Amino acid sequence: MSTMTKAPLHGVHHTARPTWKLKETVEFYRDKLGLPLVHAISARGWGPEDHADFLHFFFDSGNGSTIAFFYYIGTTRPEYLAARDDYQFRATHTAWQVQKVEDLNLWRKRLIEADIPLRYETRHEIIESIYFEDPNGYSVEITCQLRPMTQADSRDATLTIESAIALEQGGTRYTDIDSVWRRKGALLEAQIGGNA
Repeated sequence: MSTMTKAPLHGVHHTARPTWKLKETVEFYRDKLGLPLVHAISARGWGPEDHADFLHFFFDSGNGSTIAFFYYIGTTRPEYLAARDDYQFRATHTAWQVQKVEDLNLWRKRLIEADIPLRYETRHEIIESIYFEDPNGYSVEITCQLRPMTQADSRDATLTIESAIALEQGGTRYTDIDSVWRRKGALLEAQIGGNA
């Protein structure tokens, strides 16, 4: 049993990203998506001497959460932060939850009405999602969880991740999901054999 201190969390307060498109970002989140602008911090640079003055502004994204942006005054976007059209860049994204598939359909309709192109629409295991991009090139997802997560989901996640970690620590580079599945199958067989 773990002796680590238990420290509860109550969901995500905000995600934050830099923007160099202040007007476009405000118009997108406030006017097109309808998220109220609820807070703004205006400050001289914090921390290191080379930290630019900035605006840090927040939009209400429901259920006590916000999405926030930093606008660094007088700076230009560094090349290493430029938006890219590849899956590794899109992996960092914000995902908002709706309660019903009907609500997801309403969001799909709102995006189309606002001329915001849908990038993807997919159902992956227990969630159905739509994806689009903001003016900064950041990926945004709206998702509907189709069923509650169960203990079986947790056990499966643990087996999957333990299998991947074992392969990673084994010193052999693996390049496909089949390797993880084979390792997971071996762990399952060992568990079943141990319980027989």
